[in-house]
Amino acid sequence: MNLSEGRDISRDRVRVNDQIRISPIRLIQDDGEQIGIVSIDEARERAEVRGMDLVEVAPEARPPVVKMMDYGKYKYEADRQRRDARKKQHTIKVKEVKFRPGIEDHDYNFKVGHARRFLEEGNKVKLTMMFRGRQITHPEIGKEVLARVMEDLQELGQPESFPNMEGRIMSMVLAPIKD
Repeated sequence: MNLSEGRDISRDRVRVNDQIRISPIRLIQDDGEQIGIVSIDEARERAEVRGMDLVEVAPEARPPVVKMMDYGKYKYEADRQRRDARKKQHTIKVKEVKFRPGIEDHDYNFKVGHARRFLEEGNKVKLTMMFRGRQITHPEIGKEVLARVMEDLQELGQPESFPNMEGRIMSMVLAPIKD
């Protein structure tokens, strides 16, 4: 790993036991009790007697702060917390539902049902109105369909962007309403 990757090496690595070379250090016991400033050799002896590891928790402090703990258990707990946090986060996706200006009622209801389900799942919905041939001469028909969709989904979603034309495609985005 090189420094051009934008990562600070001192933050990525925690010094443990023999990797700690600076003496004296401020020692904290595993139960949180502060022992005080001691030499690194004395700290290693105390940790060995208790069957613990020495872990540098504040390397920037002068003298550095070192805590006695079970390092394997500490790493396991930290990994578990990271995994749990990753499970709980919900990424919002943008789902697209495509319409045409002359859409029939059954197709309309079917597509609005999909948009409704996407909003209930917490995703954003991009409503796309696609024009073909001479349909482009009447964009107001497409706007009416999108307005109808907006009205049907107003209890679940709010407009994030209003209908805008890009070539032969008119689109808008609905975002789920936060409870």
